[in-house]
Amino acid sequence: MALDGITVACLTHDINTKLSGGRISRIAQTESDELLLTVKGKDGQYRLLMSANASLPLLYFTEKNKQSPAQAPGFCMLLRKHIGNGRISEVTQPGLERVVRIKVEHLNEMGDPAVKYLIIELMGKYSNIIFTDENDMILDSIKHISGNISSVREVLPGRTYFIPDTQHKLDPLCISEPDFFNIVETKPLPAAKALTSSLTGISPLMGQELSERAGIDGDRPINTLSVDHKRRLYDAFAACMTDIKEHRFAPCIICRKGEPVEYAAFPLAVFADCEIRDVPSVSAAMESFYAEKNVITRVRQKSQDLRKILTTVLERDIKKYELQKKQLADTEKRDKYRVRGELIQAFGWQAEPGASRMIAQNYYDNDKETVIPLDPALTVSENAAKCFEKYNKLKRTNEALSQLVKETADEIEHLRSLQVALDIAQDEGDLAQIKSEMQLAGYVRKRGPQGKSGKQKKEPKSRPLHFLSSDGFHMYVGKNNIQNEELTFSLANGGDWWFHAKGIPGSHVIVKTEGKELPDRVFEEAGALAAAYSSERNADKVEIDYIERKHVKKTPGGKPGFVIYHTNYSLMAEPARAKTLQQLD
Repeated sequence: MALDGITVACLTHDINTKLSGGRISRIAQTESDELLLTVKGKDGQYRLLMSANASLPLLYFTEKNKQSPAQAPGFCMLLRKHIGNGRISEVTQPGLERVVRIKVEHLNEMGDPAVKYLIIELMGKYSNIIFTDENDMILDSIKHISGNISSVREVLPGRTYFIPDTQHKLDPLCISEPDFFNIVETKPLPAAKALTSSLTGISPLMGQELSERAGIDGDRPINTLSVDHKRRLYDAFAACMTDIKEHRFAPCIICRKGEPVEYAAFPLAVFADCEIRDVPSVSAAMESFYAEKNVITRVRQKSQDLRKILTTVLERDIKKYELQKKQLADTEKRDKYRVRGELIQAFGWQAEPGASRMIAQNYYDNDKETVIPLDPALTVSENAAKCFEKYNKLKRTNEALSQLVKETADEIEHLRSLQVALDIAQDEGDLAQIKSEMQLAGYVRKRGPQGKSGKQKKEPKSRPLHFLSSDGFHMYVGKNNIQNEELTFSLANGGDWWFHAKGIPGSHVIVKTEGKELPDRVFEEAGALAAAYSSERNADKVEIDYIERKHVKKTPGGKPGFVIYHTNYSLMAEPARAKTLQQLD
């Protein structure tokens, strides 16, 4: 479910229940747009993660701790100065806005009691974390929004904080019955969309949910509903608002075929055909649902520069490759000039001086008569020499272009393998290895030592993925070419089995046999991993090559992870099956 006003209401109640009266013991800015607050509450210690990421704004409790940068950003330092060791007195939500206000009581520099507010706005690309005083004056924010960026509201130190009312929606918690029916009778929109466009905090999914609870079609124009349908829609809406006011929430994760597809503050009738998995809190639902998505979003954002470089170089190489192939095709006619030269030498005595052409019997083509153009200004022997010269030139061009075409094709394959590596990268360590490979290949300029000490910045570590098969065999998956190289030629023994998607970029998969014979199921599961971590991971089935590791050889002078092999076996694997396998740390 979208992080709408109803979900935020459930979240606000949960945060207020746990943190009200608690003291802030630690403030960390783990990302440029993300804070992690550690609070000692009445029932123990809690970590509250808040993110103003434009693609994935988040606010939930987590048990995981994240590493902070060596030097805290200015916004984090300001928070530590003012509200470090402050007491959270209450957590509120204005109406059903996607806004959470954390009120913090603390002692100011003079030792007098003071109040500050930490405001988390969870509004998609407009998300922000804003720090204000008791008079709503902005002290600072994690994102500065100037008048050049927004004509509606500036978010800068010294400005007054307010929630912009750009769409003039009504507060559903306070709306009267007549006002609701006024919406129903005047809006020429589908029922679900009319609710979404008129009421704060109601997402499109919630609009469909209220229509479903009322037993009406959410796509039907709301002003065409019968009196009975209008009454049922209002009753469903009013009951939902009562549940929110009285904090009657039942957080859950909605699954289809075992995979989470949504989360919600209470079970949704629109997902009646799905499995409903109860969770202790909406924070638990969000953490579980967004954990993987958040990592992917972060990695993709941090890999944008590398992706842009790869795309630019790949587009250039593809154009170059097509041009080289066209030029190579033009050299295929070289033998025609050799044959002409030989025929001129053999039958040139028949040509009249100054002739522009001659006819000869081509003994390479069953003695068929062939018309050969001549340069009237040249002698017969000079015409023959000219043909041989053109043949030799085209021959040399063919040899050079053949090598260039192969080199360009190899580079394109390498670039595509790097793109796949970026697609399956899971953390900064993976990106560091990919960047290192790009530096070695000359796609990225290698920078000198960083920092005052003059030492190179230490890159985060990255390891291959580690899975356990249903039969207890260890399976390893390389996430990039460097890891593929290490798995195949360092970790694997000759008797281990090696898997790779056939003819496309992808990961090397190694199954450690420990001298045992592998059951058929292990081959299928390893094949599923090779398919899932390839460029065709979204396909229903992928052809996989597999062979004993001792038959896999490194390509002479090739890029990292590029190999050759013969007499392999093949199987068809389903990438989706990889999701059922147990992953180890």
